[in-house]
Amino acid sequence: MTDKNWTEKGIADSVKGKAKDLKGKIKDAAGDLTGDRSLQAEGKLDQLKGKVQDTLGKVERKIGKRTDDVDRDR
Repeated sequence: MTDKNWTEKGIADSVKGKAKDLKGKIKDAAGDLTGDRSLQAEGKLDQLKGKVQDTLGKVERKIGKRTDDVDRDR
């Protein structure tokens, strides 16, 4: 995978992760308002998944930057 691919994949994963996190926050709040503990738990899980995916995206972008730095040093 080239550095550009790592960077693009990282950006995509971060955006998807932030969207999952937001969806989870909405579910969590809706579950809290309605007293639906299952929906609230599902929201918390979505938030966790989103944060993990966003972090993965950040790592992928760093890999892309590192490989780009290595290529320039050659």
